Amino acid sequence: MNAPTRIDRTPLLVIDADTHLSEPHDLWTRNAPAAYRDRVPQVKMLDGEPSWVIDGDKSIGRGASPSCAVRIDGVKPAGLNFLEWSIDDTHLGAHNTAARVKLMDELGIHAQIVYPNLLGFGGQKAVGVDPDLRLICTQLYNDAMAEMQAESGNRILPMALLPWWDVNLSVQEAQRCADMGLKGININSDPHTQIDLQGNPLPDLGKPAWDPLWELCEDLKLPVNFHIGGSEQSMDWYGQQAWPGLERELHAALGGAMLFFNNGRVLANLIFSGLLDRFPKLSFVSVESGIGWIPVLLESLDYQYREFRTPGSRGLELSPAEYFKRNFYACFWFESDHIAHSIEAVGVDNCLFETDFPHPTCLYPSPVERATENLAALDDVSFRKVMGQNAARLYQIDV
Repeated sequence: MNAPTRIDRTPLLVIDADTHLSEPHDLWTRNAPAAYRDRVPQVKMLDGEPSWVIDGDKSIGRGASPSCAVRIDGVKPAGLNFLEWSIDDTHLGAHNTAARVKLMDELGIHAQIVYPNLLGFGGQKAVGVDPDLRLICTQLYNDAMAEMQAESGNRILPMALLPWWDVNLSVQEAQRCADMGLKGININSDPHTQIDLQGNPLPDLGKPAWDPLWELCEDLKLPVNFHIGGSEQSMDWYGQQAWPGLERELHAALGGAMLFFNNGRVLANLIFSGLLDRFPKLSFVSVESGIGWIPVLLESLDYQYREFRTPGSRGLELSPAEYFKRNFYACFWFESDHIAHSIEAVGVDNCLFETDFPHPTCLYPSPVERATENLAALDDVSFRKVMGQNAARLYQIDV
């Protein structure tokens, strides 16, 4: 590892590559067409408690939790008590644009990439309603995100949700969102676990059916983001990962950690699918997954590929590590032990800094200071790349 350059690291461009929005209760209703106003996501009383509902009475969020672990007074307590909070109990920056920008200024962060909570990290939770309502909900969300981006002076940069149940609609919505100025897309990682209107399984993302979307993203330089828990298959934050005897908090801790490795499954399928031989300029981002596991996964994929491939079978043009270097980015935040070594092993040009604000494991209240301390062993050029320059290049952020 290169010796660090001991110079003053301020001023510093910091771009936070993964944060979340605690959706305001009127996000969908305020601009919904009259015919859909009572059907789009909104908070109602359901069985005696406030809940997010869709299509009038279908629960998609018991308790209407804002999924924010930072209180309105700026304190971030440990534990799971935040699950009982209402949006009025939480930091204004979790759901208000002006307050978020103010907080970013206080924390020394130039821009933030934003992902949803309510509809699922990959937009998968609207699957239980009819396609027309699904599409309206997706479009209303994206419209609100374009408004937030403009209101923030292009410092808050939400990733567009797609109608992943229909390839053609996904292409149209990606183009529409790009025209509104959004900088990337966020998609369900496992559409093949669902069926189309004719009852047939949807194609997985490696199938040629998705090529029109990849062609558009390649042409427009739209990064394709895979947030952990971005499908029904991969989202198991508090489910089957832990043994039954573990305490409630340990269930959550184990489930949260295991989500990282589900993104390894997505990354491996993208590489082995061959789609990157068809679209060599696509950029994929593994979001909120950490990075320390990536080198061993790439080495494992390379070894297993060579061991199992038979003469005459379809081959890949590059090795897994070469695809990653060319086409992938990954986000880190909590890692501290040997993190500088991990960044160099993964690739300095392929790593993005994130905070995960305002989720329970976010780097709050001193994210930049903590990262600076953890990355002391990095040389200054590498430090500046991973803290912001890589993200600025990837998401075409004007700095």
